[in-house]
Amino acid sequence: MTETSYDLHGVHVLQCASEGAPIRTGRDATDLMSRAWEERAKVLAIPVERLDADFFQLRSGVAGEIVQKFANYKMLVAIVGDISRYVGESKSLRDFVREANRGDQLWFVANCDDIADHLLRVGLIQPS
Repeated sequence: MTETSYDLHGVHVLQCASEGAPIRTGRDATDLMSRAWEERAKVLAIPVERLDADFFQLRSGVAGEIVQKFANYKMLVAIVGDISRYVGESKSLRDFVREANRGDQLWFVANCDDIADHLLRVGLIQPS
């Protein structure tokens, strides 16, 4: 499966494929952003399966490096999928996810349909 590009209530989204090289570094994040910009996407949807397991171990620094790249370039990112096993093992990660979901740039969502809720909350789409 390849990535999919689509409009979500007028906001262009690039949904990465579940299969593919793991996202482990800031360079990997930059490569994904380049692809999103080619598609003129405002939101990058990344399946949980694509993230290296170290991403969910906050002390490894992997999440910090990757998230910082997205923040520096103002890319909206949704991490899509079930992360319950990771947050069940780490209070720090649970807190990080909760704070990210309150913010306006990085969200952890169960599925791509949930992205619209965050876009509505931050004012990028209007209620119907």
